Amino acid sequence: MKDNKLKTIFVCSNCGESSPRWMGRCPSCGAWNTMVEDVVVPEPKAAARSASARPSGVTGITARRLSEVSTTEEKSRIVTGISELDRVLGGGVVLGSVVLLGGEPGAGKSTLLLQLCGAISGRCQVLYITGEESVRQIKLRADRLQVPQQNIHLAAETDIDEICGLIEQTKPDLVVIDSIQTMHCNDVSSSAGSVSQVKECSARLLTVAKNCEIPTFIVGHVNKDGAIAGPKVMEHIVDTVLYFEGDKTLPYRVLRAAKNRYGSTNEIGMFDMTGHGLTEIENPSQVLLEGRPLGTSGNCVACTMEGTRPILSEVQALVTKSSFNVPRRTASGFDFNRANLLVAVLEKRAGYFFGSLDVYLNIVGGLELDETACDLAVCLAMVSSMLDKPIDDKTVAIGEVGLGGEVRNVTFLELRLREAQRIGFTKAIVPRHSLKQLDPKEFSDIELVGVSYLRDAIQAIK
Repeated sequence: MKDNKLKTIFVCSNCGESSPRWMGRCPSCGAWNTMVEDVVVPEPKAAARSASARPSGVTGITARRLSEVSTTEEKSRIVTGISELDRVLGGGVVLGSVVLLGGEPGAGKSTLLLQLCGAISGRCQVLYITGEESVRQIKLRADRLQVPQQNIHLAAETDIDEICGLIEQTKPDLVVIDSIQTMHCNDVSSSAGSVSQVKECSARLLTVAKNCEIPTFIVGHVNKDGAIAGPKVMEHIVDTVLYFEGDKTLPYRVLRAAKNRYGSTNEIGMFDMTGHGLTEIENPSQVLLEGRPLGTSGNCVACTMEGTRPILSEVQALVTKSSFNVPRRTASGFDFNRANLLVAVLEKRAGYFFGSLDVYLNIVGGLELDETACDLAVCLAMVSSMLDKPIDDKTVAIGEVGLGGEVRNVTFLELRLREAQRIGFTKAIVPRHSLKQLDPKEFSDIELVGVSYLRDAIQAIK
């Protein structure tokens, strides 16, 4: 009876490290205030068995020849019909895969998955398990979104064993679990949502998904830092980790893959949140540039690559006289340290003094420009605002700026220029070294201005 006594431990919600006592800082990952209390029941001690006790050559496992495993796309993936979601997943939902979808409350996770169920319900049987809402609430949302409901089966349950039994009994083509933090396992004594419960429930769902080859989508809550609540081992268990991002004040939503065993993690999907659900944004460049102020200083268009997709985005800069002894530097959607680096390059190499000026940078549309190919556009926007001289509205700037003030080559320049030419831009400021790799016949509708140094790029906009 002593072995079955409840035991209290403290587990890090960031990395899964356990400790018999509480600590302010996790000794494994170094995160602060992530040790949460958990209750476990120690397993009874089993009699020690030597290796010789196992019968030689006896096993219940069978191995398949690698050449006999089918990998055809028609049999291994389910194309959802939502092109933005298929792009992020790598071409569709892989049979037997487990996908973890995380995001802020109200981002639209349940809406996206319900629309996914409706998109494939015409040819697949779908099982939707809800632990947070009632079946009637799901019905009301489905009516509002006007999704097909014929082959969608609902169940409001939180017992993971009952859920796994239902999946094995009905054998649907797709399973949705909303959400993993509400599920509980009777074999674990801790409360639902704890580290032990999340790990155990995820492992059991993974076993059923792999054995029955049923793709499973799991909704996961996020903590205050934006990471999926629960230990990192949960992200190691699943095959794909998706993050649904977006500012609540803006209608745009971005779907990113933080981990994908069946495709690239660089692709993104863009959606527009409307009263009738999420609609795909097939031309994000045009959407992000809508309503752009024309003839205003401090604006320049950059082109960033999200996977294989080039996206044009507007960079706004405001340079004004500071009323403080130490001028302010603010960057929204752009790396703050990178912005300070570019300000130093403009002062040292181009001769523009920002020591008594406040600098504010903003990327329109909620995108995060973390690519160095956007350096040139940021520098030109700051100089334009400082001189109060507008940049031509049909000009795009592409290039990386080095510490010596040089403009360096960037990858996928042809794709970026084709996108700019398709949108209607007539002038592109690019690194001079890259002009040798371009065919002028392909860019007859856009003027290519090659620059070697930052000073040359500034002269091109004057």
